[in-house]
Amino acid sequence: MKLDRKEILSALETITIAGEGKNMVESGAVKNVLIFGNEVTVDLLISTPAMHIKKRAEDDIKKLIHEKFSPDAEVKVNIKVETKENPNEIKGKSIPGISNIIAVASGKGGVGKSTVTANLAVTLAKMGFKVGILDADIYGPSMPIMFDVENEKPISVEIDGKSKMKPVESYEIKILSIGFFTAPSQAVIWRGPMASKALNQMIFDAAWGELDFMLIDLPPGTGDIHLSIMQSLPITGAVVVSTPQAVALADAKKGVSMFLSDAINVPVLGIIENMAYFTPEELPNNKYYIFGQEGAKNLALDLQVPFLGEVPIVQSIREAGDYGRPAALQTGSVIETVFEEITRNVVQETVKRNETLAPTEAIKITTMAGCSAVKK
Repeated sequence: MKLDRKEILSALETITIAGEGKNMVESGAVKNVLIFGNEVTVDLLISTPAMHIKKRAEDDIKKLIHEKFSPDAEVKVNIKVETKENPNEIKGKSIPGISNIIAVASGKGGVGKSTVTANLAVTLAKMGFKVGILDADIYGPSMPIMFDVENEKPISVEIDGKSKMKPVESYEIKILSIGFFTAPSQAVIWRGPMASKALNQMIFDAAWGELDFMLIDLPPGTGDIHLSIMQSLPITGAVVVSTPQAVALADAKKGVSMFLSDAINVPVLGIIENMAYFTPEELPNNKYYIFGQEGAKNLALDLQVPFLGEVPIVQSIREAGDYGRPAALQTGSVIETVFEEITRNVVQETVKRNETLAPTEAIKITTMAGCSAVKK
């Protein structure tokens, strides 16, 4: 039987590629059909890179031609993948007016990352910097409580003809958090793409104005939100928070490795040790190392990243966070001095990083290699 191009095209209208919703001719997936004697070449353009879908399309085409036209035909299917733009994906671009974007991360939850972020922010503001906080801890936002703005809502303002969210302000800090858009008792049960879309709006649809520092309070661990943030923004550097205990340090090491991996390549400005020691009020010269001694300091030395300082266990830090007034605002206190030293170190490392390294680009992860472990 003589092979006819029009007949083959007509027959291909009976095949549908998974996920396309239309037959492969109507959807435009069939780009060309070439016939040379007994050879048939079909060029396909599909939007799904999944191997099983490509194999299924190839098998369906070969089976159709062999059964309907010629069992002896030599069929070759060339498949090219061109992924469609994902509306939920955060695209990499900078935010005009923001000089430095610092990601504050931790390997695991409960080490005081959000508390450190809040106190770094108010200390930077006291030093005269313009500061904003993006609460990217989608599933456990803490900033509304720590800044006593639980009942506040961002308002809409018009900037250059476009409607933008105006961040909530507290203690001269501009804040945006998913906590402003959900009830206090409401759990956020979202898959990665939906969480990324919410972050996209808080990052790019907000009127941040001029900022010297934007601090991003990341969720604990290394996962989807971290990749979304680093794919969306050119992060200046990362600060990792850990307690001195071995369990926390093991996860902090993974956090540092994530930032330093070849695929992500975000400079680590340093490690902060929280809950370093406890000093009773009645014994001010005594230090009790409840979670171990200098664990984070030794980790920083081992990983060859700066050690930014240590925060002791002080009841007023917890109380201040619960009452919505970060402890570093307590003038003349030990905690004010501690955070001033740590914040100076963060600023110093940021300046050093900007003098010696090129600006960080928003990362583009194209393979699973971006998620591989890093050997040190």
